[in-house]
Amino acid sequence: MLRVEDLRVSYGQVVALWSVSFDVNAGEIVALVGGNGAGKTTTLKTVSGLLRPGAGRVLLDGDELQQRSTMEIVDRGVVQVPEGRKLFPDMTVRDNLLLGAFRPSSRPRQEERLEQVFQVFPRLRERARQVAGTLSGGEQQMVAIGRGLMAGPRILMLDEPSLGLAPIMVEEMFRVIVEINRAGVTVLLVEQNTEHALAIAHRGFVLESGRVVLSGTGAELLANERVREAYLGL
Repeated sequence: MLRVEDLRVSYGQVVALWSVSFDVNAGEIVALVGGNGAGKTTTLKTVSGLLRPGAGRVLLDGDELQQRSTMEIVDRGVVQVPEGRKLFPDMTVRDNLLLGAFRPSSRPRQEERLEQVFQVFPRLRERARQVAGTLSGGEQQMVAIGRGLMAGPRILMLDEPSLGLAPIMVEEMFRVIVEINRAGVTVLLVEQNTEHALAIAHRGFVLESGRVVLSGTGAELLANERVREAYLGL
């Protein structure tokens, strides 16, 4: 489905990704884990067209994406939910969600998809007319993910969805990610909460200093001594 081949990305003279390669199969949850500065967010931004690689390819079903616009990539079903939520705080929950269906291809089904989002996040139905900036952190993250779902993604890319959430909301967020995946959405998950991410992932890739240094199933990586020492504190 999605394949990243030998991706190299720089910020000026600083190389952020060195020949990164990985793949995501249809129906999977694939986790990209690693510490701060490992290149996880840079990878997602490159896949979604926000950054241009200096070398390498991003392929969706064999078609190259790396020179396409972000809007074209969204139309092909690759949708990113950014770190930090990036909501419009003075707009209502409903209006923030509807922005996810801004593309002409999404508008005919926006009410249907809005109902689907409310089924995944019942609390958002209750908060639909509430201004987004007054929500809790967990509720705002629900809106951010719901907005991504409004675009009808084939691949939903989540950047640090548990960041800044209370422990009970972290558990809920990962439960919802599994539910979304079981409903047929492929998930590419970037997450510093390594234990939770690998626990729900079919496969994972460990990034360090812009390179993939380990890969395997979620269970294999959770049992890996290097991962346990570096990321799980065990």
